Amino acid sequence: MSDKPRPPEDAYEELERLPPNVVGEIIAGELYVSPRPRVVHGRAAGRLFKRLMPFDEEPGQEGPGGWVLMIEPELHLGRDVLVPGLAGWRRERMPELPDVVGVELAPDWLCEVLSPSTETLDRARKMAVYAREGVKHLWLVDPRVQMLEVYRLENGRWLLLGTHTGNDKVHAEPFEVLPMDLSSLWAR
Repeated sequence: MSDKPRPPEDAYEELERLPPNVVGEIIAGELYVSPRPRVVHGRAAGRLFKRLMPFDEEPGQEGPGGWVLMIEPELHLGRDVLVPGLAGWRRERMPELPDVVGVELAPDWLCEVLSPSTETLDRARKMAVYAREGVKHLWLVDPRVQMLEVYRLENGRWLLLGTHTGNDKVHAEPFEVLPMDLSSLWAR
């Protein structure tokens, strides 16, 4: 049993009753319901996950390793329940995966893949929760305009480190040791 604050019971019960074709999140006690991502959104997230997989390798395997990466984990951060596109924890902070529905340990890195229905929520309310919880790195990926924004948390505020577009080849924190060709995220 955790001593952390839990989401309001009625909001969480409502979240659990949602149909599978939507994504539900609770922020400040309010339930937000969004449609499942579009195909282009899902493909960009999947391709990004594939590019980052060398960081999720076990020690002694190919790649730099050192991370646990997940697609659309349910995060229970205080009273908030959020579902980012991708999340990553440094292996020393999460040496083994918890067998839970909602991960209570704030990630070290998050990526939100923006869509018309969620962009305002992602940029405002969710970024504020991530800052409050001490997430160190945040990426915003927008497949519509083929753009990656890279942020680092400094003194409780998000610092924009770079905006990359189109076919740029980037070395983006915290995965800068491997170059990433953005064109692969937008390929149709």
